[in-house]
Amino acid sequence: MLFKKIIMKNILKSLAFVFGLLIMLNCSSRNQVFTKDFLMKKGANLDLSTRDQYGANMGCNRIFMKADFKGDGTVAFSGIGSTMMYCQDAMKLEEAFGKALPTMVHYKIEGHFLTLKSKDGSSMKFVAADWD
Repeated sequence: MLFKKIIMKNILKSLAFVFGLLIMLNCSSRNQVFTKDFLMKKGANLDLSTRDQYGANMGCNRIFMKADFKGDGTVAFSGIGSTMMYCQDAMKLEEAFGKALPTMVHYKIEGHFLTLKSKDGSSMKFVAADWD
């Protein structure tokens, strides 16, 4: 059991490193779909490289959160907040991301991709920034 905990801890440390800066490919939440082109134009990203507090940016405000990734593929996001600037183009994306993130309860890593899923089937898919 202790061996399994140590291995899982090392996998999660790798997760934080591998997915340091992620670019969101698709964020479908509550029937909202943002295209890859729109997300790339906004520079949407999720930063899982720090240990104490993770961050994201959807084109305007800095978003911060904590996350607890478990070895069984579950995740819990908490302490989600952001700066409060107004940016006309990015507000719908930021609002959708902020509402969807705490509902994400499962994660899966496949190659350079991280997929977050909610209980209702909504999902967000990310690709590692260092991947071509």
